[in-house]
Amino acid sequence: MLACNTTSTHPAIFLLMGIPGLEHLHIWISIPFCSAYTLALLGNNILLFIILADTALHEPMYCFLAMLAAIDLVLSSSTLPKMLAIFWFRDQEISFYACLVQMFFLHSFAIMESAVLLAMAFDRYVAICKPLHYTTILTGPLITKIGVAAVTRAVTLMTPLPFLLRRFHYCRGRVIAHSYCEHMAVVRLVCGDTRLNNIYGMAVAMFIVVLDLLFVTLSYVFILQTVFQLTSQEARYKAFGTCVSHLGAILAFYIPVVVSSVMHRVAREAAPHVHILLANFYLLFPPMVNPIIYGVKTKQIRERVLGLLLRKDAKG
Repeated sequence: MLACNTTSTHPAIFLLMGIPGLEHLHIWISIPFCSAYTLALLGNNILLFIILADTALHEPMYCFLAMLAAIDLVLSSSTLPKMLAIFWFRDQEISFYACLVQMFFLHSFAIMESAVLLAMAFDRYVAICKPLHYTTILTGPLITKIGVAAVTRAVTLMTPLPFLLRRFHYCRGRVIAHSYCEHMAVVRLVCGDTRLNNIYGMAVAMFIVVLDLLFVTLSYVFILQTVFQLTSQEARYKAFGTCVSHLGAILAFYIPVVVSSVMHRVAREAAPHVHILLANFYLLFPPMVNPIIYGVKTKQIRERVLGLLLRKDAKG
């Protein structure tokens, strides 16, 4: 039977190490991190502005893209400002409750991103496999329900984490060997039976990654079946072309997640900074590249971005 502490003693403040073992390189490491964050802020804000301002883009695919941009803004902003403060000013202190809030936001919004990528796969499936029913299936109310479901799932799955951590006695110091408040990094400071936290964290990760990837894969199996049945090579190329941006976003999100997860379990003897850099990569890379992927590959977005820039140049 799992032990459950009835009282808890936690430090008022934790200390975030940044990148363990590479503290002397923090200033240099901050350059690509700051650049990635700047690109994420710029790109995702432009995407949101263009989609919200142009009623012609109020279609299912662009609604999901706007959701993705909003999630990426929160996901990157939940960790990067504090991380840069550590790198630049050695501001390592974070209060216990601020740490729990950061943990809740970064894990919740990562789960939301996975849900939106799954919804975008469904959008591509309907557009290619059931084009005549696209507007009747992907209605405004359904898109709203999908968005609400994505938020509800993430909040429901992540709400237990702060409460599970509050019940513990922290007797292994207050230094978190990480650049942000990642769940398992905080659990390592706990004295007591942490099996429930370990099992719950692993179960949620496996549930999200395996289930969402399974449905994304099934969507593309049906898409490929439909595309290969097309007689025209031009039609095949056009159908594949509508999926390229989404596939790029899928790869940008899931490859770092899977690699980081595998490294934690297979290469535990690897230097700590390797694990920390990988963990940062999957929080930084998707928010940075998603606007670039969709800006380059989506004609409507590309044209409106160019129009916005040219209009500014003309005014200047």
